[in-house]
Amino acid sequence: MSIHETHKSHRNTWLRAAVLGANDGIVSTASLIIGVAAAAVTKEYILISGLAGLVAGAMSMAAGEYISVSSQADTEKADLELEKLSLKQNREFETQELAEIYQQRGLTKELSFEVSRQLMEHDALDAHARDEIGIVDTQRARPLLAAGSSALAFTIGALLPLLTAWLAPLEVLITLVAVLSLIFLAALGATAAYAGGAPIIRAALRVSFWSALAMLLTAIVGDVVGNLI
Repeated sequence: MSIHETHKSHRNTWLRAAVLGANDGIVSTASLIIGVAAAAVTKEYILISGLAGLVAGAMSMAAGEYISVSSQADTEKADLELEKLSLKQNREFETQELAEIYQQRGLTKELSFEVSRQLMEHDALDAHARDEIGIVDTQRARPLLAAGSSALAFTIGALLPLLTAWLAPLEVLITLVAVLSLIFLAALGATAAYAGGAPIIRAALRVSFWSALAMLLTAIVGDVVGNLI
């Protein structure tokens, strides 16, 4: 009988980016809409502000992810080039270095050298990239993918409060945007927790609390500024 365990840690990279983007999209756009609406302006101005916030936020997420992941990709590339040069100049030392890593993980000295030699005969750079540097091909930095995914996630998240503001009557706009956004956020937090194997209720309550606080503070600022102008 074959037993296969399904682990969820491999989802961390894409899950983090997707959840962060969608969460930021909902919170920032909903807070912006609520803050502007609290200043007692027209619905058209509220929608324009929300749309501008969506575009600016999506581009900011994309740029931030691209710059961050590009830096990671440059570091990975530099490490691989250094390792490639070392393999070319001193292969025996690299074999010993890899064997010592396996010894630290519990292999005997003889077995560690045998494993090291066989892996290096198969693909020396891949073995050192994975076990010495910690670079796994499935988790390699991909700047364009990270930027596009973050921008898309932010846009999807931002559309939820924006569509709510568009459809809601002005007199109940703030209430509906706040309530529905918190429901969206709680659902997002619960879904992310379920996908990652984390406690669902705790995640939903955590994201709801901080999001509600952000909307409340923005509403207060909008109301104060609206009365001063």
